[in-house]
Amino acid sequence: MCPSRIPDGEQRGWIIPIGGAEDREVRRRILKRFVEMCGGRDARIAVIPTASKLADTGSRYVDLFDRLEAGSATSLEIETREDCEREDILRTLSDATGVFFTGGNQLRISTIVGGTSVAKLIRSANANGVHVAGTSAGASVLSEHMIAFGKEGSSPQGGSVRLAPGLGLTNRFIIDQHFRQRDRLGRLVAALAYNPFAIGIGLDEDTAAFIGPDDTLEVEGSGAITVVDAGGLTFSSMAEARLTEGVCLLGLTVHILVAGATFNLHTRQASPGALQTHKS
Repeated sequence: MCPSRIPDGEQRGWIIPIGGAEDREVRRRILKRFVEMCGGRDARIAVIPTASKLADTGSRYVDLFDRLEAGSATSLEIETREDCEREDILRTLSDATGVFFTGGNQLRISTIVGGTSVAKLIRSANANGVHVAGTSAGASVLSEHMIAFGKEGSSPQGGSVRLAPGLGLTNRFIIDQHFRQRDRLGRLVAALAYNPFAIGIGLDEDTAAFIGPDDTLEVEGSGAITVVDAGGLTFSSMAEARLTEGVCLLGLTVHILVAGATFNLHTRQASPGALQTHKS
């Protein structure tokens, strides 16, 4: 699945995966920035709580975006694949300047939304400049390759991770969330071992990757982002590893980025960005 084609003269909207447990009460840096880029008082945000089984998830985010002074926020209660073809839901999405996926279970999003008119509209809207964010499970589903589930732990094994197709807004990265808090390095590395084309992005809680139209990732929030780049991989034993057997990988590059640092997903270059000090 390739990302939707960007029309001539247009720019893709920002893609904003969030590691979960984002600050919603105090500084709210991540969500404030999302609202501002969607238009602030003119923002029209569509909230998709499909990943969650809690009945009030959508309304809680609508209330939060209202308190952040977004122009409007609407929860789209998408519970079945039939809901994804409803005219009222498609109309609200067509008018949105931002789309936000809540947390829960990413397989609920992919199995209910994947391949429907809602999925196609979101992909097309992002290619035409609409910003799309997701937290926790909502972050995992944004890319073409999605971690469905896997084992916790710092060392990859042959059976550490299971992948599934995501929404395919981009094919440049694989997301894992609650990263440091749930010790998920092993499963992210195992996912990259299947095919080193993508770049692994491990998001700590209350931390987001704001990925611009030029494929530059900017870090926002109180935690860190672990970037795992397998582009220079020289050896992998993944093809021979049994499910519980460790995997040997040589040539990985790892970057730890905090707020202010950047990473270009095209050139695979990390930068301290705003953290860089200039001595006279």
